[in-house]
Amino acid sequence: MGLVEIASELIGERVALRYRIGDRDGRPLYTDAVGELRPDGPGAVLVETRRGPVRVDRAAVVAVRAVPPAPPRRAPLAAVTRLEALCADAWPAVVDRRLGAWRLRAADGFTGRANAGLAIGDPGMPVPAALDAVRAFAGEHGIRPRVQVPAGSPWDKAVAAEGWGLDVAHERGAEVAVLVAPLQGTHDPRVELPERPSDGWWRLGLGDLPTAAQRHVLDPGGDPRTAFGQIAGPDGTVIGCVRATVVEDHLHMSVLEVAPAARRQGLATALLASAAEWGSGHGARWAVLQVALHNTGAMALYDRLGYVEHHQYRYLVPPTG
Repeated sequence: MGLVEIASELIGERVALRYRIGDRDGRPLYTDAVGELRPDGPGAVLVETRRGPVRVDRAAVVAVRAVPPAPPRRAPLAAVTRLEALCADAWPAVVDRRLGAWRLRAADGFTGRANAGLAIGDPGMPVPAALDAVRAFAGEHGIRPRVQVPAGSPWDKAVAAEGWGLDVAHERGAEVAVLVAPLQGTHDPRVELPERPSDGWWRLGLGDLPTAAQRHVLDPGGDPRTAFGQIAGPDGTVIGCVRATVVEDHLHMSVLEVAPAARRQGLATALLASAAEWGSGHGARWAVLQVALHNTGAMALYDRLGYVEHHQYRYLVPPTG
């Protein structure tokens, strides 16, 4: 089998391709390109490398082989810190007290995000003292001491080094993926996007009307940067809901729920697409959402919609005993 035939068979695959680029002192010179292989007319191929497309004449190819997918790039720490701060702003705790670059948050126990110390920088004191402050803050507000840290970050390692471990008792999941996607979508006529949640939105999203803390976290009181998307069934009952909040250039998606009897009808996709169009009109460029790693159904949905993992975070709690 010739090299051109091999290249044709590998179209669409990630390959390592060696090709001739000229001669020096009577000897041939070669270089390599690694990336997804694409056709480019009858006489050439494109290799979509991380630095951009590379066009190669088929006659210049001397070797080509399939290679495994590239490992995902780790987001820069500055980008992780910024996105964590934006997500925290989109999910405002009742109490949000600064401790250097850390944020001590409490919301009467409603969600881990709003009831954990967010460790994304220098707390302005040694880490053991900062963790003592987390404990004292938690005691003051009647919540469990807990720290939210980007996985693998210096703060994750520093807190773990003090004996704090994964919050395995966290019902919603102690390990979370932060997913992002370019903001694109079209409005579905079934979706309403009011600035305030209806009683039906609350009942589907939370299971009941909100407590004061839940209302504080989710409903900013008519802020035009937040929309409460909903779809009503034939009898007027809300059967799908989502919360969308613009924070700088991101649209934070949360509280995506579809009534069990209405699932597998594309309602979640319609809600997200409509929220995306709304967010674009309010200056956002990217969508961001947070989903527990064990929620494989949601992860599969977001993967189909083009979301990719930006980073992960996890909740750490002090040792028992």
